[in-house]
Parts: sequence; structure tokens; C-alpha cells
Amino acid sequence: MPPTAGGKLTIVASSDLGTLGSRDGSPIAYNWVLPGIVPQLLPWLAILGLLTLKPNRCAGAWLIWLPLGCVIVFVFVFTLELLPILPAGTDFFLDVIAALAVGLAAVWLLSNYLRRQHRLLTFLCLLPALAGFSMLAAASRQGWSLLTIESLQVGIVLAVGVLASAAALSLGGLICRGRYRPLGLYLWLFILLAVVWLVMTAPFFLIALIASGGRIAWSEAFVSILAVVMINYATLLPFLILSSASPFFRERLKALLHVKPEAPPPLNAPLPEASLKA
Repeated sequence: MPPTAGGKLTIVASSDLGTLGSRDGSPIAYNWVLPGIVPQLLPWLAILGLLTLKPNRCAGAWLIWLPLGCVIVFVFVFTLELLPILPAGTDFFLDVIAALAVGLAAVWLLSNYLRRQHRLLTFLCLLPALAGFSMLAAASRQGWSLLTIESLQVGIVLAVGVLASAAALSLGGLICRGRYRPLGLYLWLFILLAVVWLVMTAPFFLIALIASGGRIAWSEAFVSILAVVMINYATLLPFLILSSASPFFRERLKALLHVKPEAPPPLNAPLPEASLKA
């Protein structure tokens, strides 16, 4: 049912029974009421609320809408099937992408509050923040129907994506802690996402291997994992590019990754001798 449609509807069950009887069942009248718009706007209101925080009261913070908007436009294009690339039965990935993007936007805005003295504590603050805002966006896109099969699919994949993204960011900061190198960080994050996804999905492959008696299409399995990793990375990449282009978010990301700040020039450096001419 389109979210913009409403009114009195007539529902008819239809089934091809051959020579056994009528194909259509008895019509049932149902008054469809449009869902409230406020619950659907909650993720966006949450991002606006984060922009009102004191550290975010500047023009640079509003650039967070650029990567978030890019991801949402991407999801919107695929939702309208203008580019039907996703296989049948995997449309729920679009909700995962949109929800993860909202969570990343929230983390980028909350990085000042998430950073702790120790890297592990920062990860433990980053993970629930990313999970909370992502799940809020996912529940909103699912119409707050949390017991459907699609909602469970979205929740499981999103949970793994959140954990993979948080772990990759923390490990990427550990590898690049000496200096902020954007290109090196981009490459390491892709590798780390692939490793984390493989580690977390290994138990499922082991169960499938045992259940199938050792007969499993490994090539298809690894291709599927690679596709999911690329989707996860493509969602994260616009926010990384923003951090490279914007000094405001560059410092936020460096703080979140515990990258050491560049050493300022020494204040007591000897001044060059000036020669005076008589």
C-alpha cells in the first residue's frame, strides 16, 4: 500500500483453483487510514536536534546533509526501480542502507561526546549511538511494524552492519593512529569491513556446511559477502569524503579515531640571524 494512499478499500482474495471453484473470494471492505507523518519524521527530527547541540551550532555542521542526502537519493532511485540492479527478494537492503546512513550522520555529529580517553571506551560509546539511531530510522521506514519477516531481515542485517562499521572505524583508527591519511584510511576501512563481515558470518556458513553435508557453493557465498561489504562501504564512503573535504568534520573524525594531532611548530626555535649593514 503506498504511504500516500488512503480511504475505503475493497480487498479480494484471489487464487487459481482450476476446476474446483471460483478464483476470487468474497470482497471485504476496509477503511485504510493514512499513517501519521510524525513517526516517519522522527529520524530527521533527531538529526535536527543534534544540530542544535552547542558544538554543532555552526555552518560547517550542516554539511552533514550532503552525504546523508546522497545516500537517501540513492535509496529513493532504487526504491522507484529506476535502476533495478538488486536481485529479487533483497529490496530490504535499501532500508538497511538508509538506516545505517542516519546512524553514521548521528555519530559524525556526536563524535565530541563519544570520544573517551581510551580507544575501547570510545568504541563502546560509538556502538550504541550508531545502533540506536540506525534502529530508529529502520523502525520508521518499516512503519513501526517490528514483527514482520522483512523487519526481522532488516534488523539482523542492520545489526551486523552496525557492528562491522563500528569495529572497522575503531580498528582503522588504531592502524592510522600516527597520522591522518585519508586514502590509506579509505583502503584500510574496506579491508577491515571485509574481514569483520567474514568473521561474523563464518558461523552461519559453518551451520550451512554441516546441514548440506559439505556441499556449499563457496563462490556464490563469497560473492554475496563481497556485495554486502561493498554496500556497507558505499554507505560509509560519503561521510569519509565529507571528513576529507570539511575541516570541521575532519577534526571530528580524527578525534573519533584517536588520530594524534599534528605537532605544532616549536615556540623556542632559534630565530635566523639578521645581518645589519652599517
